[in-house]
Amino acid sequence: MLLVVDNGSIYTQNLIDFLIKNKISFEKKTPNELNLPSLEKYDSFILSGRRKNEKKINQINSKVILHSIQNNKKLLGICYGAEILALTLGGTIRKLETNQKGEEEISIQKENVLANEKIKVFESHGFEISRLPDLLISIADSENCKNEIVQYNEKLIFGTQFHPEMTLDGQDLIHKFCLL
Repeated sequence: MLLVVDNGSIYTQNLIDFLIKNKISFEKKTPNELNLPSLEKYDSFILSGRRKNEKKINQINSKVILHSIQNNKKLLGICYGAEILALTLGGTIRKLETNQKGEEEISIQKENVLANEKIKVFESHGFEISRLPDLLISIADSENCKNEIVQYNEKLIFGTQFHPEMTLDGQDLIHKFCLL
């Protein structure tokens, strides 16, 4: 069963609509609704983007990430989800001079199970991963961002700086993640 952790992104409903349309079984919970011992019943997680920074939300998302790593469960962090993945593992993020918003073409740099060659995605973020921790590798980049897709070393744990729920190529990436 997939758990969508709804961190308050304005795009989360697009993700939910996509999962329903594709008959992907899931549950959605906000970080405040999440009972950490109940994580055992899920085999995969999607961490949504967010609108505001809250310490408690960061702590809960970090616990979901660590649970995924320790229990070898799939995880896809979207935008903020990718940033908190990097931060949890010792990386850093930085505030951008201007917010990134709109369509972007990203290039896949390393072979992976989610995407090939170039894909069109939707950006909407004011922060980005500035330094990857040792356990994450960048598998895709763009003109504006060197860490568009990151992956935990040899695990099915990914982060996207963009919002895959907003484009057809991105939705294909989500679908491939759900079928892994």
